[in-house]
Amino acid sequence: MKDLVSNRKAFHDYEILETYEAGIALLGSEIKSLRDHSGSLQDSYVDIKADELWLVNCYIAPYKFATTTAHKDRRRRKLLMHKKEILKIQRQTREKGVALIPISIYLKKSRAKVKIAVDKDKKAYEKRKKHKKKTQKKKIQ
Repeated sequence: MKDLVSNRKAFHDYEILETYEAGIALLGSEIKSLRDHSGSLQDSYVDIKADELWLVNCYIAPYKFATTTAHKDRRRRKLLMHKKEILKIQRQTREKGVALIPISIYLKKSRAKVKIAVDKDKKAYEKRKKHKKKTQKKKIQ
């Protein structure tokens, strides 16, 4: 399972509480573009509307060799999960400061999957503390 697109900044900006795997409904040109690693999860998030999960603001570049009209590069994409999982995620996100962020898009048995995380914002002092520990560890070695 090699990541096609990943959101590395999410690990820096958020404290990840729990991760889930969801399917994603894509068009043919979108999956071909993702296989070329032409996408970005930067500034994207997961929204819950009417007991459905939607991936918002995820950039997937238009496929160069598509014969039909190109897809919209930042359209909302439906995420596919079991109803019980969606309700569990919904309960978790009711807390203040908790968000749903996509971490990566990858292929599993030729199906596109999105790894989403329930996470909290890291405060600036937490980021500094983590960075300080990392640099001290490097100095010791």
